[in-house]
Amino acid sequence: MSNTVLKELNDGVLLLTLNRPEKKNSFNVEQWTAFAAELDAARVNDDVNVVLITGAGSDFSAGQDLRDAGVPGALQAYRITERAVVDFDKPLVGAAKGVAVGGGATILFHTDVLYVGESLRMRLPFNSLGMAPEFASSYMLQALIGPQRAAELLLTTEWIDADKALDAGIASRKFKDDELLPNAMAKAAEIAQLPLASLLETKRCLKMAHKAGIETALKIEREAMDRLAGGPASIEAMMAFIEKRKPNFRNLKK
Repeated sequence: MSNTVLKELNDGVLLLTLNRPEKKNSFNVEQWTAFAAELDAARVNDDVNVVLITGAGSDFSAGQDLRDAGVPGALQAYRITERAVVDFDKPLVGAAKGVAVGGGATILFHTDVLYVGESLRMRLPFNSLGMAPEFASSYMLQALIGPQRAAELLLTTEWIDADKALDAGIASRKFKDDELLPNAMAKAAEIAQLPLASLLETKRCLKMAHKAGIETALKIEREAMDRLAGGPASIEAMMAFIEKRKPNFRNLKK
């Protein structure tokens, strides 16, 4: 069992904690794989009515660990997790504070209830990395907050604090950091006391109207990623990250 994702089951609520706090819970192959496995196991476990996801330490997740991005199996592990999140059919509650960037943000768009801490700093950095959106975020964010607001956040890659996430409709409620997890746990426990069959059908009713849009977005995003990966902009972004400098995209060819 990987220690990169901790689990705790209590009275119908499965708490999954991303556990690489020294790396801001950024995803390596092991953590992508472990997180997907826990979601898949929770789907078929009748003792689980609700899953609550959070991050250890001060952050939710900094997304893909860029130093791990090119290792064998990284893309496959990410896509397995993407599928596990999209297909998860039980209520999914999120509790996020600190950094939530890239995949660490787009996972949260698939939560049914999202509570955030006052320290939240969310960002969708894909353009700044010479890449395209992921996790069907190009659809999910529009569904959450509308096309104009979604386009602004995706195109500019600007930081989103807790108040902006709340005002935009990304998050349901905001709490002080030390009150975040207890309040998210209380909401998850409230939901978990209801009949699992009803919860499953309600989530199906909520999500079915979005299924075609999500699947289309996944296909388009993957095609875009394949075109951009290893291109001049993504190479410049990676070199800038390694060299600890600001990338310069102005003179790059398409």
